[in-house]
Amino acid sequence: MDAAGTELVAQNADAPFVPASVAKIATAWMAMEVLGRDHRFQTGFYLDSKRMLYVRGGGDPFLISEELALLAPQLVAAIGKQPLTGMVLDASYYPAKLSIPGIEDSNRSYDALNSALAVNFNTISAVRKGKTVRQGEKQTPITPLAASQFRERGPNGRGRISLAQEPALSLRYAGELLAAFIKQAGGSVRGKISTGTVPAGLAPVYVHRQSRPLSAILSQLLLGSNNYVANQVFLEIGAHRLGGPVSLEKSLRITREVLAKHGLAETIYIEEGSGLSHGNRFTPRGLAQMLHHFTPHAGLLENRKGAAFKTGTLEGVRTLAGYLDTSKHGQVRFVISLKSNNGAMRFQLLRAIESVL
Repeated sequence: MDAAGTELVAQNADAPFVPASVAKIATAWMAMEVLGRDHRFQTGFYLDSKRMLYVRGGGDPFLISEELALLAPQLVAAIGKQPLTGMVLDASYYPAKLSIPGIEDSNRSYDALNSALAVNFNTISAVRKGKTVRQGEKQTPITPLAASQFRERGPNGRGRISLAQEPALSLRYAGELLAAFIKQAGGSVRGKISTGTVPAGLAPVYVHRQSRPLSAILSQLLLGSNNYVANQVFLEIGAHRLGGPVSLEKSLRITREVLAKHGLAETIYIEEGSGLSHGNRFTPRGLAQMLHHFTPHAGLLENRKGAAFKTGTLEGVRTLAGYLDTSKHGQVRFVISLKSNNGAMRFQLLRAIESVL
């Protein structure tokens, strides 16, 4: 389609297909529509009279080591350097049992569990040699839980595993890593790290606002195709409009409303935000129309040789969609879906289309 909506080349344009990670364009568009490009995820910190630190997660998808390094000095400045008697992690913003279609219970990093309070995309990066485990990233201290988990089920050599097996492990790792950064900032946690909820009436002593606005998170999402980040953002869409805690049902409800508002309810069907589910179904024509609405945000996509695009890959599915600069028609929107495992073919088709436009 060109900028005016004229179809220049079309085949099976109304046949539903599995979008795979191309679905992340829809998630990014929905997030921009509902949350706004300047939205920032927040994490709350509370301190009681016994110097017990309570941490309330807000579903921040980019609570990574670099962010903790920014957060910890501000937190220590707010609470002082006297030792903390313990830390309580409050993940109640997310339901205890959250099932997202397409996410499996596995060690694979792309199957990472979504959570209200998780660090480093709910994964552990490390290097293992036999029983010896060391940090896999210079910015990420190795914690006792990280070492034990990687020793138990990590690969030999450098690798990354998900914390999808048990939410309690995910929370404990978040607490251990936060404690390590608090120590680096001059504070300390001397007591236990446990889970619970913030006591009623306790006011936050510090609220950390993610250093990246939503637009920057979406740019990283579309470039890196991180499934965990995609569904963290997707879940926030529903909670932002309908209130917490998050739920898949809330986000699907808001998604349907946004699609209906733009006349896309019959052509775009979404089960979750990452594209891992084979139940997601788009039509090429519907996605091309969505790309029209996403045009102001096209700069968030990977750009190569005059094309801004997102790829999608599942077993037997290869997709490609975005924008292409042409000599005759200016910028056009394109959608390519193949029932194939040949990833190069979609780019060959794109260049063939470019040659005639």
